[in-house]
Amino acid sequence: MRFIVNGDPIDAEFDLRTSLLDLLREHLGLMGSKKGCNQGACGACTVLVDGERINACLGLAVQYQGRAITTVEGLGQGDTLHPLQQAFIRHDGFQCGYCTPGQLCSAVAMAGEIARGSPSVVTADLSAETIALDHDELRERMSGNLCRCGAYNGIVEAIAETFAKHAA
Repeated sequence: MRFIVNGDPIDAEFDLRTSLLDLLREHLGLMGSKKGCNQGACGACTVLVDGERINACLGLAVQYQGRAITTVEGLGQGDTLHPLQQAFIRHDGFQCGYCTPGQLCSAVAMAGEIARGSPSVVTADLSAETIALDHDELRERMSGNLCRCGAYNGIVEAIAETFAKHAA
């Protein structure tokens, strides 16, 4: 089967029951995405598929053939970190780092949702042309990503700083 992972075409052979997360970690050696709960509840396995965030532990890899899959390893450009990764460092948006890859991928996709005008459950004005990335909006949109260490303040500060152009 052929996949596009972090911009590179990859051919892989594996059991059809293999999750996307297991394909990435066990077959392709991309260890950034983490296996937390393996039930889609914690967000540690969040990756981007065609720019949309998904829980990689819940989907079978065969579902994503030929689609653009981006993991935390593919967010930056070579040795240059993505601006959000740099902000996580500045704001100490991680402690143990286990949830960090999922938080990063989720936040990048969240910024895309905001830019496209996709409302969340807390979006006040559904007819507004722009959605403000305020405190409640940011926290609601990131609620599927848990941090057991409690580094939420740094995470929120890093996301808000990076995507401030989306804020009111």
